[in-house]
Amino acid sequence: MDESISTLVADGPLSTIRTRHLFTMQLEVRPIVAIASTPNGFRRIGFVTGGEIVGERLRGKVLNEANDWQLKRSDGSVTLDVRLAFETDQGALVTMAYRGVRRGPAEVIERLERGEIVDPAAYYFRIAPTFETADEDLAWLNGIIAIGTGHRFAQGPIYNVFEIL
Repeated sequence: MDESISTLVADGPLSTIRTRHLFTMQLEVRPIVAIASTPNGFRRIGFVTGGEIVGERLRGKVLNEANDWQLKRSDGSVTLDVRLAFETDQGALVTMAYRGVRRGPAEVIERLERGEIVDPAAYYFRIAPTFETADEDLAWLNGIIAIGTGHRFAQGPIYNVFEIL
C-alpha cells in the first residue's frame, strides 16, 4: 500500500467515524408471532403497535402497523428487517427502514426471549436505519447514514440512533 494512503487510514481523517445522537426510539411490540422454520432459518414477525422518538432535532410518535421480520439463524443470531413510519410533533411523516442483528451467548439470548431484563453490554444489538420524507424541513434525513444500538425489553426494544457525520 502506498505510504500516503496508509497514513490516511491509520492516522488521518479516514481513521475514525464521528457520530451525533439523532434520537432515542422506544417501540411497543405485540408478542412475536412464530411462522416456522424455512430454508433461510426460523422466521418470526414482531408487530409494532406504536412508540416514541425523542431527540434534539426529532420528536414524535411511531405509527401503528409496522413490522419487524426477524430471522433466527442457525448460529443463534437474529436478523431484523423493519419498516415503520413516524409522525413528528410538527406533523411531518417520515419512513424509517432498518436492518440489524442481535446476537450473544446462548444463555443471554434465552433470557432475553423469556422477557427478562439483561444488561445491554452482555449482547450485541445493532441496526442500520435509512429515512425518507417529503417534508422540506427534514429533507436532510433523506441524505444521511445512521447506525443504532439496541436494548430489548419484553414490551419492545429501545434504540439510540446516531447520524454518521
